[in-house]
Amino acid sequence: MNVHQPVGTARPEVAGFLHSSTEHASHMRLDQAVNGLRRMHPEWSASQTVTPAQRRTLTFICIAGFVVWIAAPVAASRLAITLLALAFAMVTLVRLLALWQFVRPKTVRDTNENDAVPESALPPYTLLVPLYGEAGVAAGLVSAMQALDYPNGQLEILFLTEADDHETRAALAASGLVRYMQVITVPNGAPRTKPRALNYGLTFARGEFVGISDAEDVPDPGQLRAAVSAFRRAGPETACLQARLSIYNPGRNVLTRQFTLEYAALFDGILPALEKLGLPLPLSGTSNHFRRCDLELAGAWDPFNVTEDADLGVRLARLRKRVAMLDSVTWEEAPDTFAAWFSQRTRWLKGWMQTYLVHTRSPILLWRELGPWKFLGFQLIVGGLILSAIAHPLFYAAVLTCALDWTFLNRPVDGLNAVLWWTCCFIAAASYLCSIALVALAVARRGGRLLVRSALGLPVYWLAISLASYNLITHHSQPT
Repeated sequence: MNVHQPVGTARPEVAGFLHSSTEHASHMRLDQAVNGLRRMHPEWSASQTVTPAQRRTLTFICIAGFVVWIAAPVAASRLAITLLALAFAMVTLVRLLALWQFVRPKTVRDTNENDAVPESALPPYTLLVPLYGEAGVAAGLVSAMQALDYPNGQLEILFLTEADDHETRAALAASGLVRYMQVITVPNGAPRTKPRALNYGLTFARGEFVGISDAEDVPDPGQLRAAVSAFRRAGPETACLQARLSIYNPGRNVLTRQFTLEYAALFDGILPALEKLGLPLPLSGTSNHFRRCDLELAGAWDPFNVTEDADLGVRLARLRKRVAMLDSVTWEEAPDTFAAWFSQRTRWLKGWMQTYLVHTRSPILLWRELGPWKFLGFQLIVGGLILSAIAHPLFYAAVLTCALDWTFLNRPVDGLNAVLWWTCCFIAAASYLCSIALVALAVARRGGRLLVRSALGLPVYWLAISLASYNLITHHSQPT
């Protein structure tokens, strides 16, 4: 031994070995983050979104549709109208279920239910916080995490940063991190996505339960305690809890007001209705709380799917696991520029399309794993959302065409054409009325009565969503 070796300094050969071991461990973690799901369940991975069989099927449908349009234009028109009606009917049905959820009698909950688990029995909990380019909000984020009411010895908060994001790591270091907070650097690699970072962070996690939080989130301080209590009451079949999201900047502009209305309807109406009906719940990208064992059983997050949250919700349903709503609020910031909103919405729509294509690779297997009721719900929720976004402008075009040539009120009064036409009109009117009523009720219950009148702007907001879907289809955009 070299007696002149400074204390705490490894000899060169030892330092080299430690560096090599660290690099190897990092490589293994990264490999698991990127390839874990497609090794365990290749049929669930979006690394190849469209399989050869799906490509052949889609090609056949397109060719068949073109042939029918040429050979029998009347039949093709009726089929197109039927598909339009189906798209609106699926979305309308979901909103009707949500309205039912609002008007049905409420179950009175025990106000002390979060105290059911004594502090000494609270299990280890890991919160994963993926970040990129978030130096400006680091201080507020650390303050929000410090406000969480959970025993420090049982809490672990992992801030996940990309290798080139030096500014965010510096800002976190200057924000007063406490001992249960750790900054993890995700090595360079592809795909560079949020789910890849989450998977990498999961390899460091020691919690029995795992939650996700975004950079701008401000969760209720008692949310982790509420989640543990809810898991204990729900039983082992419940794998995930989704907290309610609410927007803290609705007054910024028209866009943030519409985003606030959308979230109020989704988290206070639509998702609770789906839960009551036992249908698959598409998760949001934040404030998800998991039993770690179930999260790992499902393969964690798909690094190749840009809406890894919705995809994971479907995978849990296929494993016969349950996703439930958590009666706790997380405050979020809505995008306040059209460019930011449009990019986000295009990414969401791309991810929903990925999720639909991945899980319909084998429809018969999906039917068996979900059962008929949940299979129908999957088509209703995921398929209906995609189809309605594409079909919505076509409805406007049809109405505008009829209005310009004064034929709107001169539709046939009998026969199949009349049935199809007036069915479409009824479904479209019901869709608008249900959506506006749902949004108005949801936002009023949250105390935002002044926002109710903004519900009248929903049709324009939906057109913007459709524009994002056409942008995705036309330009094959690849947002990350």
